[in-house]
Parts: sequence; C-alpha cells; structure tokens
Amino acid sequence: MPAAAARREPFALAALVLGAVAIGSSAIWVRLAETGPVATAFWRVLLAVPVLWVWAWSERDGTQPSATRANRKGLIAAGIFFAGDLAFWHISIILTSVAAATLLANLAPIFVTLAGWLWLKERVTSGFVSGLGIALLGVSLLLSADFGSSARALWGDLFGLVTALFYAAYQLQIKQLRAHLSTARIMAATSLVTALAVLPVSLLLGEDVIPATASGWGVVIGLALVSQVGGQSLIAYGLAHLPASLGSVSLLIQPVCATLFAWLLLGEAIGALQIAGGCIALIGIRMAQRASAAG
Repeated sequence: MPAAAARREPFALAALVLGAVAIGSSAIWVRLAETGPVATAFWRVLLAVPVLWVWAWSERDGTQPSATRANRKGLIAAGIFFAGDLAFWHISIILTSVAAATLLANLAPIFVTLAGWLWLKERVTSGFVSGLGIALLGVSLLLSADFGSSARALWGDLFGLVTALFYAAYQLQIKQLRAHLSTARIMAATSLVTALAVLPVSLLLGEDVIPATASGWGVVIGLALVSQVGGQSLIAYGLAHLPASLGSVSLLIQPVCATLFAWLLLGEAIGALQIAGGCIALIGIRMAQRASAAG
C-alpha cells in the first residue's frame, strides 16, 4: 500500500464508521417526523439536493465527460430504485420495530449476488450459500416475535424485505454508473429523481406532506443533512480510500446503531432471542458478502 494511502486509511475508516452511525440514525428521524413516511422520504432527498449539487459542482475540473444518453437513463433508473427503497423502508419503520426494518433492509448484498447468479450467470460459491442460510436463520429468529403478534408488524417486515430488493437494484445500477460518473454527481442526480418519484406517491396515499411545526421542519432537515448528505458522503469517502474487505463495516454498524438509538431514544425494547437473531443474521450477511467478493 502506498504511503499516502496508508496515511489516509485511519481517516477513511473513521469516516466510514461515522457515516454508518449517521445512516443508522435515519429510523429515529422517520419515527419523530410529523409528515407521513413517504413524505419524509421526499424531504430527505429534496433538502439534500442543493448540498449534493454544490458538492458535484465543486468536483468539476473539465475532465469529467458529460453524461451520455445511457448514463442519463441509468441515473433515472437508479433514482426510481432509490425511491422504492426509501418509500418501503420508511413505511416499514413505522409498522414494525426499528431493528427488524433496518436489518431486513441490509439483506440487499445477498439479493445483489442472487441477481448476478440469476440474470448475469455469475458463479455462486458454497461460502455464499452457507452465509445465506445463516442469515436467514438469524432473520427468522429476529422476526419470531412478530409472528402471531399483529398483521401490522408482519406487513412492516414484508416491506423491509421489499426495501432490500429495491436497494439491491439501486446498488447494481450505481455500480454501472460509477464507471462513468463521480459519486457526487450520481448522488445529486439520483436524489432529484427520487424526490420527483416519491412526492406523487405520498400525495396518493393522502399523507401529511408539510411539517406543522418548527420542530417538524427540524426533523426533516436533520434527516436530510445528517443521514442523506453526511452519512452517504462519509461512506462514499471511506469506501473510496479503503480496501474492499473493510467496506462491509458500514453494513454491520448500521442495524446495530439503529437498534441502540431506538432503545435509548424511543424506548423500543428487544428481547434476547431477537438480539441473538440479529447477531446471527449479521454474521451470515458478512459471510455471504465476503464469499461474493472472493468469488
């Protein structure tokens, strides 16, 4: 490793961890919001757009190619996928526990590999299959408390799984775009598309779209700046300067932080069985991700 890269690595790891903590706080902002869950997603990305475009503009040095027609289509697709991710996840956060909603959303890397296997004919290793089995066991333990409890919680769990599907599609699309466009430009453009996509959905659902109080505005502004701009930007910086093997740190930290925040700030208790299930699921996700990277 070059000396300059070695010097940057501690800062990059700190950025990755802080970014994961920031995104882990997302569920708390959503729970505290005065607006509906999809409307909260709208404000989350819309208020982040000006900051992201300033970031993208500051990176312009005259060498970046203009977006091609294919890239523009890719940005629109990524924005729509992210809209589905945020809409279903925010609804899931309202219907089920923060721990369940966040952990289920973090199954996305598994769906990414499965998509590569089904459509791109990529090889799936035995290590991935083992990790998948362990992750599913952990998820079943985590969600065991919801079975027989209420239809509301089960719908929330289902929406959490749908979130992971949308986020997997978003990740696959972003992977293609990063070969041609900067992270800042991708985030700025897709956030704008996402805002335009989720607003009609919120209106059709009859949600409260405008925060009623100053504290309500503070919540959506905090979600946009802390989670969307701060969290995503820090993780993007960390991933750009760290070995791929360390990239999964954010994946493991986010659900843990979300659960701790929900316990401390919302009084959302989680039993020993659910804690064990969450830990097992994270181990399985990590195993599957490592096997995918190695394969």
